[in-house]
Amino acid sequence: MRGPFQDRQEAGRELARSLAAYAHRDDVTLLALPRGGVPVGFEIATALGIPLEPFIVRKLGVPGQEELGFGAIASGGVRWVNHPLVKQLSLSPRVVEEVTARQGLEVERREQLYGDHRPRPQVSDRTVILIDDGLATGGTMLAAIQAIQVQQPASLVVAVPVGSTEGCRSISSRVDQLYCLLIPPELTSVGAWYREFEQVNDEEVRQLLNSAQAKPSTP
Repeated sequence: MRGPFQDRQEAGRELARSLAAYAHRDDVTLLALPRGGVPVGFEIATALGIPLEPFIVRKLGVPGQEELGFGAIASGGVRWVNHPLVKQLSLSPRVVEEVTARQGLEVERREQLYGDHRPRPQVSDRTVILIDDGLATGGTMLAAIQAIQVQQPASLVVAVPVGSTEGCRSISSRVDQLYCLLIPPELTSVGAWYREFEQVNDEEVRQLLNSAQAKPSTP
């Protein structure tokens, strides 16, 4: 197995090569999960000549242990909850709803911030490719998948540079195609597979999305 990616940009360029069959197709919608998925998606959009749009998903973090997600909420209000974990951690329904409400507001904030008054991307009867910088448990991506599936795409594809065995297994059974360049035997964190894995801020996301919209398609 190859070593870590240098950064999200390199990972996106490598992933784009696996997605070459989708290049310059007008029936494809490319959606990146902010924030970390957007730099990856930008490289893919540039290589394939397809516009890039954001699709907002927020992890539902355990209070006091926010990095530990018990679920996720996506654009459109679709929520995925890991019920066995909720039971294991003895999280009350009140706590689950409070965290969901708080992250739901953040989804709305990001939709307004990143949208720049653009209409929501077309999904129905199209091939949709969901991009992120990696899959750990897969919970965030599962919420995105459910939110897209209710809009009846023609086919649904997930593409990530790196993913855990568990995360890839849970995702592959729910989509038409999964592209994952690296599946380490043990994935302690997505960031461990990047030499540079700095947090992406809102302004960077906005700049990349606007650049992707303005960039002419690569011939």
